[in-house]
Amino acid sequence: MQDLKIAVLQTPLFWEDPEANRKMLEQKFGMLSTSPDLIILPEMFNTGFTVEPESFAETADGPTLAWMHEQALNKSCAIAGSLIIKDQEAYFNRFYFVHPDGSSSFYDKRHLFRMSGEHKRFSQGSQRTIIHYKGWKIKPMVCYDLRFPVWSKNSLLDGQYEYDILIYVANWPAARANIWKSLLISRAIENQAYVIGVNRIGKDGKQVEYTGDSMILDPEGSIMAQVPAGEEKTMSFTLTAVQLKNIREAFRVGLDWDQFSIDIQGNIK
Repeated sequence: MQDLKIAVLQTPLFWEDPEANRKMLEQKFGMLSTSPDLIILPEMFNTGFTVEPESFAETADGPTLAWMHEQALNKSCAIAGSLIIKDQEAYFNRFYFVHPDGSSSFYDKRHLFRMSGEHKRFSQGSQRTIIHYKGWKIKPMVCYDLRFPVWSKNSLLDGQYEYDILIYVANWPAARANIWKSLLISRAIENQAYVIGVNRIGKDGKQVEYTGDSMILDPEGSIMAQVPAGEEKTMSFTLTAVQLKNIREAFRVGLDWDQFSIDIQGNIK
């Protein structure tokens, strides 16, 4: 497992304008001062958080996923973020992780934000996903998933952790910024994993305000890097395998974690 260079983009988004967002993000990619292994974008990075999937959904061969593949190839790095995807007759808030070799993995948001009606217009994901990249095991999550610790829970079986990095991409409103920060810290501590939270800034078309507070936390819940609230910025940071190993070996709480499984309906066994 090699050290992993992360670039986190905390940015405003053009409301329901995929082409404008792709152009804007591409410009930001060109301004990166370092060569990252992974670039992480916010939730619904091409539209902002909208519950109008019929108007803005793309298919797996649509322009935004094609753009992600093109940028991953050009930058020789992975690119991750969520967008609205139509799969057969269903709509998903789908997190894509696009590898520089042209392959990709995805995760469909499990917990749909009912306060905005997302649960009425989108289909719920049912599968947990682990992405393997450069020796790291990465677990993707989307926004409201952050509130549900069972769905995010790490495991330790036969000396192997299920994952090393937990990523949350979000459009998390400023009104609940303290909850965002508190839950990211909790998820890092309880799972002994790096946690990365990537949130947008600015106002969307519904005049909902976002302050970002994007951050990277170590497996003890300490904030290693954070973008100031409301600041438009690309943050770069390197995750080290040695730090992860040392923390896990010094405090082996994973050996005492409760063992359980979750069926497709979300019931605990």
